[in-house]
Amino acid sequence: MPFDAHGHLVPGSAPQPRTVPQQIARPPYVGLAAPPAYTGDDTYSEAEIERIRAAGRVASRALDAVGDAVRPGVTTAELDRVAHEYVVSQGAYPSTLGYRGYRASSCTSVNEVICHGIPDDTVLREGDLVNVDVTAYLDGFHGDTNRTFRVGRVSEEVDLLIERTHEAMMRGIKAAKPGRQVNVIGRVIETYAKRFGYGVVRDFTGHGVGSSFHSGLIIPHYDSAPAYGDVIKPNMVFTVEPMLTLGSYEWDQWDDGWTVTTRDKSVTAQFEHTIVVREDGFELLTVSG
Repeated sequence: MPFDAHGHLVPGSAPQPRTVPQQIARPPYVGLAAPPAYTGDDTYSEAEIERIRAAGRVASRALDAVGDAVRPGVTTAELDRVAHEYVVSQGAYPSTLGYRGYRASSCTSVNEVICHGIPDDTVLREGDLVNVDVTAYLDGFHGDTNRTFRVGRVSEEVDLLIERTHEAMMRGIKAAKPGRQVNVIGRVIETYAKRFGYGVVRDFTGHGVGSSFHSGLIIPHYDSAPAYGDVIKPNMVFTVEPMLTLGSYEWDQWDDGWTVTTRDKSVTAQFEHTIVVREDGFELLTVSG
């Protein structure tokens, strides 16, 4: 079981990459060291937004299936299998598989893992939390979303962290309005998180998404002003995905080049939606309905 004597996560054994039926279209970066450059402005036509929404629906429903499977005793590799099988059953491709060499169909981040945890033989325990991040590629577009799940009953402190991280995401999303700079999103998130003394992760951010998995647009989750001053425009599509911790925002990365943990081993939670900004508000593009 990949936990050390102090109960902290250690690297486990990951399965071989899962296979995707040949008839399912691959993103253009599969097999490349890096994805092709994105040259757009992060805004999309209504027809394109509908395609992002369709991809986002697949990703969201995959997380519904994962949530049904979360329980003490299940491995993170099994959760990855559930996500993978749902995504491909819908004729979509799991976007993380083959992205910059990543070898799994989702990210599974347990307890002190901030993001990019690799699914393996880690056995979830009562009281753990696990964030599962799924992106689906369908008809040329990506929909990216994640949720943090409770494993059995969790402590009140962890329960509140999860609840408040979701609230922080929604407050950040609601702040996204045309004419504002994207850094207003982080200002709203950090202001809320500081009420509870939470750490707000800075170096891993939201991003433009759509025809490209990561377009280059950065959406900060902390008060970065004047940095990240891109002006929000109608029909702009990006993710908002704050990572809050019970301690510091400082982090370490494992030798696998992916898994990011809190340096102080404090527990962390995250939620993510892909959104489109409208003249009079926003729409969530990663919902199951």
